[in-house]
Amino acid sequence: MCRLRASLSFPHLLPVPLDFAFQAMAARSDRTPARWRRPFLRWLDGVEAGWAVPLLIACFVAVWTVYLAVAYAGGGLHPDTLEAWTLGRNFAFGYHKHPPLMGWVAAAWTSVFPLSDWSLQLMAMANAGLALFFVDLISRQFVTGHKRVLVLLLLMLTPAYQFHAQRFNANAVLLAAWPLATWCFLRAFETRTVVWAVAVGFTTALAMVGKYYSIFLVASFAFAALAHPGRRAYFFSASPWISVVVGLAALSPHVWWLVTTGASTFTYALAHAHGNIVSSLGEVRNFLLGLAAAMSVSAVFWALISGTRLKQFPADFAAMSPGLRLLFYVAIGTIALPVLTSLAMGTDLPSLWALQGLFLFAVLVVCGTRYPIERFYTVNVTVIAAGIALAAVLVAAPIHAVYRNDHGYEEGRNVYAPAANELTRAWRELTGTPLSAVSGDDALAFATAFYSPDHPRYARPFAYQYNWGLPRRTTLSRGWAALCFRDQDDCISWMESVSSRADHFVKRELTAQATLWGKPGLTREVVVLMVPPQGKSAAPESAAEDFSASKRTTE
Repeated sequence: MCRLRASLSFPHLLPVPLDFAFQAMAARSDRTPARWRRPFLRWLDGVEAGWAVPLLIACFVAVWTVYLAVAYAGGGLHPDTLEAWTLGRNFAFGYHKHPPLMGWVAAAWTSVFPLSDWSLQLMAMANAGLALFFVDLISRQFVTGHKRVLVLLLLMLTPAYQFHAQRFNANAVLLAAWPLATWCFLRAFETRTVVWAVAVGFTTALAMVGKYYSIFLVASFAFAALAHPGRRAYFFSASPWISVVVGLAALSPHVWWLVTTGASTFTYALAHAHGNIVSSLGEVRNFLLGLAAAMSVSAVFWALISGTRLKQFPADFAAMSPGLRLLFYVAIGTIALPVLTSLAMGTDLPSLWALQGLFLFAVLVVCGTRYPIERFYTVNVTVIAAGIALAAVLVAAPIHAVYRNDHGYEEGRNVYAPAANELTRAWRELTGTPLSAVSGDDALAFATAFYSPDHPRYARPFAYQYNWGLPRRTTLSRGWAALCFRDQDDCISWMESVSSRADHFVKRELTAQATLWGKPGLTREVVVLMVPPQGKSAAPESAAEDFSASKRTTE
């Protein structure tokens, strides 16, 4: 009672005894754990044995793949994912909008796995799982046991490895590339051996062909090496120079592609540089706030775990190991360099572009603590993370699927598969041949290439993706089709221009309807233009006809 009164009389003293009591409870729990905690503790015992972390990552990939499969059961794949697959169908050392890594990954994956929603959803989550594995390779350089797990759990509480990862594109592909390159850099700086120097060169080149934003990671490596007290030993060795030579050699095919194709990828990237100092300040503010928001849940959990021990942060920072100090400089560079570039050049700076670097701060915070973290906390965070994942699968995912079946997506992905199948059926009835080329609205064209059983090629050159250029007469003569949503005025106008170029064509409207587990959903009107191959008969265009599942007419 006296202690309680003292705390009430002096509110600033209240957190201290409560925090100490909580830590004491954590210590008692580690000594004599409750029965339900024992399986988790046995699992944590397996961290250094080598099976606990892979099991955690495998469960994470499996559960969140199921979430994606359920939540988007009637929704189709995101256009970015469909675009990555479309790019990868034609191997090249570069593509018009983005460097080629995302296309390579999608092509490699679908050469083994089937073309289906679940397959590419698994690909996206496998990429996130691989990223977490590479993060663990970094963590084990500094800590052992359950602290390695705690790093991964804090990252799993961010949106980067589920919701950002599922939209597989040039940003998401960096989730794995950045920690892999960082791990190699740490090892190269420490050992200065040829093997790790070569590894740095290859992995930084890999990150660069993922997205040019990775130049900030490469520059951060240079900044960290220069700022570190061990810079003399590193730069007077052959290691950094081997890395530079190997990196340039690995990038040379892509550089040659840039030189011979007009560097359209750079042009696309520089299209984001159109602001002024006022807009840049806004971009920087939103960039920093976005990253803070992404880490906010993890930060709250870390504050609860540390309690009053957070006051030891200055001392822990001062006593940081050389390896962690190098990682700290890398982390600072990945934030400061984009900010300075945005202010200097007026570039856009969405926080989504930097989510792949959040692992740096999680590793620094957990591995930089010199005080022990009770396993009590790691078990608690594991249970919470698992609870969130199961709630997402069992509750949120079905609700999301049902809601989207009735309300749809802005990009219309509910009707991608129905529209693709209806166009394919109409084309085969018209020509008797498989559909070989498709264009029109990009998202619909990508979706038709993916969902149609004929898997037609995307016919528009990516260099003209946003110019609405007309297809060549030779393209039309081989047979070609296009789709537009009825409310897309620019696409419909382009379709009219194509019609005037074609010698014969058929134009119709179809009503594509979403379905979810047999339940009908929303409908959207889609206009299709079909130009049969030369030699195939087609009646001249008549008034637009309905071509829905309930009313099908043929010419």
